[in-house]
Amino acid sequence: MTGFDVTELDVTEFDVRPADGRTLHAYDTGGTGRPVFWLHGTPNVGAPPEPLFPAARRLGLRWVSYDRPGYGGSTPHPGRRIGSALPDVTAVADALGIDRFAVFGHSGGGPHALACGTSDRVTAVVSAAGLAPSDAEGLDWFGGMAESGVASLEAARRGPAAKAAHERFAVVSDPGFAPADLAALDAEWGWFGKVVGPATEDPGGLIADDLAYVAPWGVDLAAITAPVLLLHGGQDRVVPPTHGAWLARALDAELRTYPEDGHISVLTHADAALAWIRDRS
Repeated sequence: MTGFDVTELDVTEFDVRPADGRTLHAYDTGGTGRPVFWLHGTPNVGAPPEPLFPAARRLGLRWVSYDRPGYGGSTPHPGRRIGSALPDVTAVADALGIDRFAVFGHSGGGPHALACGTSDRVTAVVSAAGLAPSDAEGLDWFGGMAESGVASLEAARRGPAAKAAHERFAVVSDPGFAPADLAALDAEWGWFGKVVGPATEDPGGLIADDLAYVAPWGVDLAAITAPVLLLHGGQDRVVPPTHGAWLARALDAELRTYPEDGHISVLTHADAALAWIRDRS
């Protein structure tokens, strides 16, 4: 990685126990900055995004995050839906004494970030390369998606057993990355190696995520009151840009499309999105 010294980072890890007795493993960069929750993709653990630490420091922001249930140090939450993210985020915020906060979700974290936008405690929502609902009217949900992604999510549609079997036997030869993604992964976004590896040691979190993506979200999009910014790469074959366009229309949200970028490299534009958050927090 380039551009910053990870030895200067100060991330505190701790556990939160919601009322139902589960454990949520959480992370906090601390300080007095405006809090922004990082909602991670699939499959990742929830450590906050080190490549965005310099921008957060410059803009006076504080990263908070957690492992979604079934990942890392967070216990599973059977039957969880996209809408389950809001009470979990709220539990972490309450444990830290945080009243109002923004949310930033990437990839599979995008829908979870949108779910949080229904709370009046949320000041702003960013969804980067995020999925639209699988029942989105008028959207060819699989259109433009890499074959590996289609196979994985089709298996989830067939239910938990089929999805678990898929994870045991699937071989992914083409994850859908664009050339710009590979360049980003060779540079500072190689950080993803630190959060993908631990997340794939147990497929439980990934399976729960994919089951949630293809099921009803349990989120009323019309109830999202926080301002929403959508980022999408025009070359994204993991989550095609048609998803971002559909969400922009459904939410009357701002959409920033980057024609040459893909699923990972869209995050090279995240600094501007963080400034957008700062101006609304």
